[in-house]
Amino acid sequence: MGAILVNLVGLLLIVGIVWWFWLGPKRKANKAMPTADKLQILVKDGVYEPDHIRLPAGRAATLHFLREDPSPCSEWVLFPDLEVSAELTLHRDTPVILPAANPGEYPFTCQMQMYRGTLILE
Repeated sequence: MGAILVNLVGLLLIVGIVWWFWLGPKRKANKAMPTADKLQILVKDGVYEPDHIRLPAGRAATLHFLREDPSPCSEWVLFPDLEVSAELTLHRDTPVILPAANPGEYPFTCQMQMYRGTLILE
């Protein structure tokens, strides 16, 4: 009887974790258009703010990441489709240079894919 209870509690914990990180409370999408020469993305509380960024296609761009989350998951930002990655320093601005690319949507994440965002090139 004790083993069944332990397994049931473990299963509930797994379901809770999966729900929280992948299916759970949906955060409102923050969308940003660059309004100045410096577009800053805040890395805090498990999210990128803004998490949707629109830029013109065909031009290189620099995004500035400000990491305020000490979590190890927030140490890196990856743009796999653009073959760009950068280590983010805690409490410091980290410029990330993106190459010119074709129009489309390019996801960016942390190395564990818990922080998620989308770069939209138009």
